Amino acid sequence: MRHGENKQASRLVKLVAATVLLVVAGCSEIIRNHGYIPIEEDLQSLTVGVDTRGTVEELVGKPSSSGVLRGGDWFYVGSKMRHYAYKKPQEIDRQVVALRFSDDDVLQNVERFGLEDGRVVTLSRRVTETTVRDVTFIRQIIRNFGRIDLGEALGD
Repeated sequence: MRHGENKQASRLVKLVAATVLLVVAGCSEIIRNHGYIPIEEDLQSLTVGVDTRGTVEELVGKPSSSGVLRGGDWFYVGSKMRHYAYKKPQEIDRQVVALRFSDDDVLQNVERFGLEDGRVVTLSRRVTETTVRDVTFIRQIIRNFGRIDLGEALGD
């Protein structure tokens, strides 16, 4: 009889230990990197006033973001996010490298910005209001029947 109780107690201890291990593992932080920032050595190899858009692309690669105006400047953006259990992810580091080009595609300036240089920008969510509010197509047709002027419809 004692042997059966010891076996059950041993299973219970193993189950509790496994549960505690899973809970602790689930609470560990996860760091994720997003984006691409060229390494410092590659940026040092760029020569302002000499390198062109083509040579910059060969040396450090083409960015995922660029300016919207003719040709546009290039922006390399990278961020580091900390995910911890059920909490909202937190951005712990952000780097932006801006490469500015002249009108003839010659490199003019290399700038680096960090998380401390950023600021929150509130985007305007302007949406055109519609006169249709939760009204089905059939309801719209039925409502419009009362608005028909029969004299105008028959040409009188």
